[in-house]
Amino acid sequence: MKASSCTLKEFSSMASQLPREWFGIQQFPAVTRSKLHELLGKLKQENVSTLTILVMGKGGVGKSSTVNSIMGEGVAAVSAFQSEGSRPMMCSRTRAGFTLNIIDTPGLVEGGNVSEQALEIIKRFLLNKTIDVLLYVDRLDAYRVDSLDLQVIKAITDTFGKRIWWRTLVVLTHAQLSPPDGLCYDDFFAKRSEALLKYIRLGARIKKQELEILPDGTAWIPNLVEVITVVMSNGSKPITVDQKLIEGPNPNERGKFFIPLILAFQYFFVVKGIQKAIKQDIAKESKPLWELRDMGLANRKS
Repeated sequence: MKASSCTLKEFSSMASQLPREWFGIQQFPAVTRSKLHELLGKLKQENVSTLTILVMGKGGVGKSSTVNSIMGEGVAAVSAFQSEGSRPMMCSRTRAGFTLNIIDTPGLVEGGNVSEQALEIIKRFLLNKTIDVLLYVDRLDAYRVDSLDLQVIKAITDTFGKRIWWRTLVVLTHAQLSPPDGLCYDDFFAKRSEALLKYIRLGARIKKQELEILPDGTAWIPNLVEVITVVMSNGSKPITVDQKLIEGPNPNERGKFFIPLILAFQYFFVVKGIQKAIKQDIAKESKPLWELRDMGLANRKS
Protein backbone atom coordinates (compact mmCIF):
# COMPACT_ATOMS: atom_id res chain seq x y z
CA MET A 1 0.00 0.00 0.00
CA LYS A 2 1.50 3.32 -1.09
CA ALA A 3 1.64 5.97 1.62
CA SER A 4 0.71 9.54 0.74
CA SER A 5 3.40 12.14 1.05
CA CYS A 6 3.92 15.84 0.45
CA THR A 7 6.91 17.95 -0.40
CA LEU A 8 8.50 20.34 2.06
CA LYS A 9 7.12 23.26 0.05
CA GLU A 10 3.56 21.87 0.23
CA PHE A 11 3.91 21.23 3.95
CA SER A 12 5.13 24.79 4.52
CA SER A 13 2.21 26.14 2.49
CA MET A 14 -0.32 24.15 4.54
CA ALA A 15 1.33 25.20 7.77
CA SER A 16 1.18 28.88 6.78
CA GLN A 17 -2.57 28.56 6.19
CA LEU A 18 -3.24 27.24 9.69
CA PRO A 19 -4.33 29.97 12.15
CA ARG A 20 -1.74 30.82 14.76
CA GLU A 21 -2.46 30.94 18.48
CA TRP A 22 -3.83 34.32 19.56
CA PHE A 23 -0.91 35.31 21.77
CA GLY A 24 -1.68 38.99 21.26
CA ILE A 25 -4.55 38.72 23.72
CA GLN A 26 -1.94 38.45 26.47
CA GLN A 27 -0.89 42.04 25.74
CA PHE A 28 -4.19 43.43 27.01
CA PRO A 29 -4.79 44.47 30.62
CA ALA A 30 -6.09 41.69 32.86
CA VAL A 31 -9.62 43.15 33.00
CA THR A 32 -9.81 43.43 29.20
CA ARG A 33 -8.38 39.94 28.74
CA SER A 34 -10.91 38.46 31.18
CA LYS A 35 -13.80 40.23 29.44
CA LEU A 36 -12.66 38.98 26.02
CA HIS A 37 -12.50 35.39 27.26
CA GLU A 38 -15.99 35.78 28.69
CA LEU A 39 -17.40 37.12 25.40
CA LEU A 40 -15.69 34.46 23.29
CA GLY A 41 -17.12 31.86 25.65
CA LYS A 42 -20.62 33.27 25.02
CA LEU A 43 -20.13 32.91 21.28
CA LYS A 44 -19.02 29.30 21.68
CA GLN A 45 -22.13 28.61 23.77
CA GLU A 46 -24.16 29.74 20.77
CA ASN A 47 -22.22 27.27 18.58
CA VAL A 48 -20.18 30.06 17.02
CA SER A 49 -16.60 28.83 16.77
CA THR A 50 -15.45 31.14 13.95
CA LEU A 51 -15.91 34.87 13.62
CA THR A 52 -14.95 36.71 10.42
CA ILE A 53 -14.77 40.50 10.55
CA LEU A 54 -14.47 42.62 7.41
CA VAL A 55 -12.91 46.07 7.88
CA MET A 56 -13.74 48.70 5.22
CA GLY A 57 -13.66 52.44 4.75
CA LYS A 58 -11.80 55.24 3.03
CA GLY A 59 -8.02 55.38 3.01
CA GLY A 60 -6.13 56.83 5.95
CA VAL A 61 -8.96 56.45 8.46
CA GLY A 62 -7.17 53.88 10.64
CA LYS A 63 -8.44 50.52 9.38
CA SER A 64 -5.08 48.74 9.74
CA SER A 65 -4.45 50.31 13.15
CA THR A 66 -7.86 49.07 14.28
CA VAL A 67 -6.99 45.55 13.13
CA ASN A 68 -3.68 45.68 15.01
CA SER A 69 -5.40 46.96 18.15
CA ILE A 70 -7.94 44.13 18.14
CA MET A 71 -5.29 41.49 17.55
CA GLY A 72 -2.89 42.97 20.08
CA GLU A 73 -0.02 42.74 17.62
CA GLY A 74 1.23 44.38 14.41
CA VAL A 75 -0.36 42.10 11.83
CA ALA A 76 -1.10 44.90 9.33
CA ALA A 77 1.59 47.30 8.13
CA VAL A 78 0.98 50.89 9.26
CA SER A 79 3.09 53.87 8.22
CA ALA A 80 2.43 57.59 8.41
CA PHE A 81 4.61 58.13 5.32
CA GLN A 82 3.37 55.36 3.01
CA SER A 83 0.04 54.56 1.47
CA GLU A 84 -1.82 51.53 2.71
CA GLY A 85 -1.62 48.14 1.06
CA SER A 86 -3.27 47.76 -2.32
CA ARG A 87 -4.59 44.26 -1.60
CA PRO A 88 -6.76 42.81 1.18
CA MET A 89 -5.12 40.84 3.98
CA MET A 90 -6.72 38.28 6.29
CA CYS A 91 -5.25 37.57 9.71
CA SER A 92 -6.46 34.49 11.60
CA ARG A 93 -5.87 33.63 15.25
CA THR A 94 -7.21 30.86 17.50
CA ARG A 95 -7.90 30.81 21.22
CA ALA A 96 -9.41 27.91 23.17
CA GLY A 97 -10.96 26.40 20.05
CA PHE A 98 -12.27 29.75 18.77
CA THR A 99 -10.98 31.23 15.49
CA LEU A 100 -10.98 34.96 14.84
CA ASN A 101 -10.50 36.16 11.24
CA ILE A 102 -10.05 39.85 10.48
CA ILE A 103 -9.87 41.06 6.88
CA ASP A 104 -8.14 44.39 6.31
CA THR A 105 -8.90 46.06 2.98
CA PRO A 106 -7.43 48.89 0.88
CA GLY A 107 -9.11 52.28 0.94
CA LEU A 108 -12.14 52.62 -1.29
CA VAL A 109 -11.28 56.08 -2.62
CA GLU A 110 -8.78 57.05 -5.29
CA GLY A 111 -8.52 60.42 -7.01
CA GLY A 112 -11.59 61.77 -5.23
CA ASN A 113 -13.86 58.94 -6.39
CA VAL A 114 -14.72 55.40 -5.37
CA SER A 115 -12.08 53.04 -6.76
CA GLU A 116 -13.80 50.36 -8.84
CA GLN A 117 -10.47 48.51 -9.03
CA ALA A 118 -10.20 48.35 -5.23
CA LEU A 119 -13.78 47.08 -4.98
CA GLU A 120 -13.13 44.41 -7.60
CA ILE A 121 -9.97 43.24 -5.81
CA ILE A 122 -11.84 43.06 -2.49
CA LYS A 123 -14.73 41.10 -4.01
CA ARG A 124 -12.40 38.57 -5.63
CA PHE A 125 -10.50 38.16 -2.36
CA LEU A 126 -13.74 37.50 -0.45
CA LEU A 127 -14.99 34.82 -2.85
CA ASN A 128 -16.32 31.78 -0.92
CA LYS A 129 -15.86 33.57 2.42
CA THR A 130 -18.64 34.35 4.90
CA ILE A 131 -18.71 37.79 6.50
CA ASP A 132 -20.15 37.83 10.01
CA VAL A 133 -19.57 41.49 10.87
CA LEU A 134 -18.55 44.60 8.94
CA LEU A 135 -16.54 47.27 10.73
CA TYR A 136 -17.05 50.52 8.84
CA VAL A 137 -14.16 52.73 9.93
CA ASP A 138 -14.03 56.51 9.73
CA ARG A 139 -12.31 59.32 11.63
CA LEU A 140 -14.03 61.11 14.48
CA ASP A 141 -12.02 64.24 13.69
CA ALA A 142 -13.33 64.38 10.10
CA TYR A 143 -15.81 67.10 10.90
CA ARG A 144 -17.87 66.96 7.72
CA VAL A 145 -19.74 64.27 5.83
CA ASP A 146 -19.94 64.88 2.08
CA SER A 147 -20.86 63.31 -1.25
CA LEU A 148 -17.72 61.15 -1.22
CA ASP A 149 -18.93 59.41 1.95
CA LEU A 150 -22.24 58.85 0.19
CA GLN A 151 -20.45 57.27 -2.78
CA VAL A 152 -18.49 54.91 -0.54
CA ILE A 153 -21.57 53.79 1.39
CA LYS A 154 -23.53 53.30 -1.83
CA ALA A 155 -20.65 51.25 -3.30
CA ILE A 156 -20.63 48.94 -0.26
CA THR A 157 -24.41 48.57 -0.49
CA ASP A 158 -24.32 47.80 -4.21
CA THR A 159 -21.58 45.20 -3.60
CA PHE A 160 -22.99 43.34 -0.59
CA GLY A 161 -26.65 44.35 -0.52
CA LYS A 162 -28.58 46.25 2.14
CA ARG A 163 -28.32 43.32 4.56
CA ILE A 164 -24.68 44.14 5.24
CA TRP A 165 -25.75 47.17 7.31
CA TRP A 166 -27.67 44.94 9.69
CA ARG A 167 -24.34 43.35 10.58
CA THR A 168 -22.32 46.56 10.74
CA LEU A 169 -20.59 48.40 13.54
CA VAL A 170 -19.26 51.90 12.91
CA VAL A 171 -15.84 52.56 14.43
CA LEU A 172 -14.60 56.15 14.71
CA THR A 173 -10.84 56.46 15.12
CA HIS A 174 -8.66 59.40 16.23
CA ALA A 175 -10.94 59.79 19.20
CA GLN A 176 -8.39 61.64 21.31
CA LEU A 177 -9.25 64.98 19.66
CA SER A 178 -10.28 68.22 21.32
CA PRO A 179 -13.71 69.19 19.92
CA PRO A 180 -13.90 72.49 17.97
CA ASP A 181 -16.02 75.55 18.69
CA GLY A 182 -16.08 74.98 22.43
CA LEU A 183 -18.31 71.88 22.16
CA CYS A 184 -18.07 69.29 24.88
CA TYR A 185 -16.80 65.89 23.79
CA ASP A 186 -20.17 64.11 24.14
CA ASP A 187 -22.01 66.73 22.09
CA PHE A 188 -19.41 66.63 19.32
CA PHE A 189 -19.46 62.82 19.25
CA ALA A 190 -23.28 62.82 19.04
CA LYS A 191 -23.34 65.36 16.19
CA ARG A 192 -20.58 63.60 14.23
CA SER A 193 -22.26 60.20 14.69
CA GLU A 194 -25.70 61.43 13.64
CA ALA A 195 -24.30 63.11 10.52
CA LEU A 196 -22.54 59.90 9.48
CA LEU A 197 -25.58 57.74 10.25
CA LYS A 198 -27.75 60.02 8.12
CA TYR A 199 -25.49 59.44 5.12
CA ILE A 200 -25.33 55.69 5.78
CA ARG A 201 -29.13 55.49 5.72
CA LEU A 202 -29.27 57.64 2.60
CA GLY A 203 -26.52 55.80 0.72
CA ALA A 204 -27.76 52.37 1.76
CA ARG A 205 -31.39 53.33 0.98
CA ILE A 206 -32.60 51.99 4.32
CA LYS A 207 -35.08 53.34 6.81
CA LYS A 208 -33.98 54.81 10.09
CA GLN A 209 -31.91 52.18 11.80
CA GLU A 210 -29.84 52.34 14.95
CA LEU A 211 -26.22 51.37 14.32
CA GLU A 212 -23.73 50.97 17.12
CA ILE A 213 -20.92 53.52 17.01
CA LEU A 214 -17.70 53.41 19.00
CA PRO A 215 -16.11 54.98 20.99
CA ASP A 216 -18.64 55.64 23.72
CA GLY A 217 -16.37 56.42 26.64
CA THR A 218 -15.75 52.85 27.81
CA ALA A 219 -12.82 50.48 27.27
CA TRP A 220 -13.32 50.13 23.54
CA ILE A 221 -11.85 46.70 22.69
CA PRO A 222 -14.00 44.59 25.07
CA ASN A 223 -16.94 46.86 24.26
CA LEU A 224 -16.33 46.32 20.55
CA VAL A 225 -16.32 42.54 20.97
CA GLU A 226 -19.41 42.75 23.18
CA VAL A 227 -21.31 44.69 20.51
CA ILE A 228 -20.11 42.18 17.92
CA THR A 229 -21.68 39.37 19.96
CA VAL A 230 -24.94 41.32 19.93
CA VAL A 231 -24.74 41.77 16.14
CA MET A 232 -24.06 38.05 15.76
CA SER A 233 -27.27 37.18 17.62
CA ASN A 234 -29.60 39.79 16.11
CA GLY A 235 -31.25 37.25 13.82
CA SER A 236 -29.77 38.51 10.54
CA LYS A 237 -27.82 36.12 8.34
CA PRO A 238 -24.11 36.37 7.58
CA ILE A 239 -23.12 37.55 4.10
CA THR A 240 -21.73 34.72 1.97
CA VAL A 241 -19.69 36.05 -0.93
CA ASP A 242 -20.36 33.78 -3.91
CA GLN A 243 -19.89 34.19 -7.65
CA LYS A 244 -23.41 35.56 -8.06
CA LEU A 245 -22.74 38.29 -5.50
CA ILE A 246 -19.47 39.22 -7.18
CA GLU A 247 -20.96 39.42 -10.68
CA GLY A 248 -24.04 41.31 -9.49
CA PRO A 249 -27.53 41.06 -11.01
CA ASN A 250 -27.72 39.96 -14.63
CA PRO A 251 -29.33 42.79 -16.61
CA ASN A 252 -30.67 40.22 -19.08
CA GLU A 253 -32.66 38.59 -16.27
CA ARG A 254 -34.16 41.85 -15.06
CA GLY A 255 -37.87 42.02 -15.85
CA LYS A 256 -37.83 38.61 -17.56
CA PHE A 257 -41.07 37.68 -15.78
CA PHE A 258 -42.94 40.50 -17.55
CA ILE A 259 -41.96 39.52 -21.10
CA PRO A 260 -44.96 37.12 -21.68
CA LEU A 261 -47.35 39.79 -20.34
CA ILE A 262 -45.87 42.44 -22.61
CA LEU A 263 -46.13 40.13 -25.64
CA ALA A 264 -49.76 39.29 -24.79
CA PHE A 265 -50.58 42.98 -24.41
CA GLN A 266 -48.97 43.75 -27.76
CA TYR A 267 -50.89 40.97 -29.50
CA PHE A 268 -54.39 41.70 -28.12
CA PHE A 269 -54.22 45.50 -27.94
CA VAL A 270 -51.79 46.40 -30.72
CA VAL A 271 -51.57 43.65 -33.34
CA LYS A 272 -55.26 42.72 -33.16
CA GLY A 273 -56.22 46.40 -33.39
CA ILE A 274 -54.05 46.90 -36.45
CA GLN A 275 -55.52 43.80 -38.09
CA LYS A 276 -59.06 45.02 -37.40
CA ALA A 277 -58.30 48.46 -38.81
CA ILE A 278 -56.84 46.92 -41.97
CA LYS A 279 -59.93 44.76 -42.48
CA GLN A 280 -62.21 47.81 -42.05
CA ASP A 281 -60.17 49.80 -44.56
CA ILE A 282 -60.35 46.96 -47.04
CA ALA A 283 -64.13 46.72 -46.62
CA LYS A 284 -64.61 50.47 -47.23
CA GLU A 285 -62.24 50.66 -50.17
CA SER A 286 -63.92 51.00 -53.59
CA LYS A 287 -63.09 48.01 -55.73
CA PRO A 288 -61.62 48.42 -59.23
CA LEU A 289 -63.79 47.68 -62.31
CA TRP A 290 -61.92 44.51 -63.24
CA GLU A 291 -62.65 43.06 -59.77
CA LEU A 292 -66.34 44.03 -59.99
CA ARG A 293 -66.52 42.48 -63.49
CA ASP A 294 -65.16 39.22 -62.17
CA MET A 295 -67.78 39.31 -59.45
CA GLY A 296 -70.55 39.99 -62.09
CA LEU A 297 -71.41 43.35 -60.58
CA ALA A 298 -70.06 45.74 -63.19
CA ASN A 299 -72.25 47.11 -66.00
CA ARG A 300 -70.94 46.02 -69.27
CA LYS A 301 -71.16 48.45 -72.13
CA SER A 302 -72.29 47.05 -75.48
